[in-house]
Amino acid sequence: LFAHEKSTGFAESYTSLTAMDGFDPVGENGAYPEAEMEQGYAKILHNVTWKNKFAISQEMVEDGKITDFRKKPAGFVNAYYRTREQYGAAMLGGAIKGSTTVTFRGTTFDATAADGSKLFATNHKNKVDGKTQSNWFTNSLSAENLGRVETAMQNFTGDNGEVLAVAPRVLLIPNDAALKKAAFEAVGSDQDPSSAYNAWNYQFGRWEVWIWPYLNQFITAGTSPWVLLDTDYNEQCDGLVWQDRVELTVRSYIDRNTDANVWAGRARFACGFNDWRAVAVGGITGGTELS
Repeated sequence: LFAHEKSTGFAESYTSLTAMDGFDPVGENGAYPEAEMEQGYAKILHNVTWKNKFAISQEMVEDGKITDFRKKPAGFVNAYYRTREQYGAAMLGGAIKGSTTVTFRGTTFDATAADGSKLFATNHKNKVDGKTQSNWFTNSLSAENLGRVETAMQNFTGDNGEVLAVAPRVLLIPNDAALKKAAFEAVGSDQDPSSAYNAWNYQFGRWEVWIWPYLNQFITAGTSPWVLLDTDYNEQCDGLVWQDRVELTVRSYIDRNTDANVWAGRARFACGFNDWRAVAVGGITGGTELS
C-alpha cells in the first residue's frame, strides 16, 4: 500500500517534477529547443520514535517458566508489527473520513497530501496550470462504477496538465461482507450473470483485491469505502509513503530495583501522503458523482 523508503535523516522531503517538454520539429539544421521541467508541491515527513518494553521476572527465571519466556518475546515482536499496520490503517482510514490530521496512540499526524488538500478531495489543484481534479467519488462499488473511477484515474494529469497514464490495478476494501460480495461480483467472473446473454465482463482478471481488516476500526461505521491504487505510480512518484529510519532494535538489562530482566525495543519510522494521484476512493458521500 505504501511506497517504502529508507530514511537517512531526521526527516525526508518528497516532491515531484512536471513532465519535460516534448520534442519539436525544427527542420534542416534547426536549433535545439530548450526543454523545461518545473518542481511540483513538496512534502516533508518527519521520523517518529516508537518504544515499548516487557520484563521477565526473577521468579519466572527461578521457577523455569519456559513457556512464558517464549510467549513474551513473540508477543513483543507481534505487537511491533501490529502497531505498524494499525498506524498505516489509521492514516488511510482518517484520510477516507476526510480528516486532515490523524491521532494515533496519543500523537497527531498530518494526513494531507503535498498540495495541502486532504488526501481524498474534489479540489486538488495543479501547481502550474491551476486545473482542479478530484479523487473522491460517491459511487458505490459495482462493475460499472469500478470502470468509471478507473477511467477518471487514467485521466489524471500532472501539475502542468500532462496526462500521466495512471493505471490502477489494486482494489482495496475493509473486511465487510457486502463489499466483498460487490467486489467479487464486479471482478470475479468473465461473464455478466445479470445479463440474459451472459455478456463479457471486461473487469475479470484485471484486479488484485486486497481485504484489510485493520481498516475497519478507522473508518466511519456504516460506510462502504473502496480504494483504487496504482502501485507502480505509487512507487515511482512517492504517493503514499512509508519511511524507516531505524529498524526495531532490542536491548536487555537487569532492573536493579526489581531484579527483572527488561527487554526494551525502539524504532523510528513514519508514514504520510505526498502525491494524491496514486489513489482514489469511492463510496463516500460528498465527493464527485461519476455517471
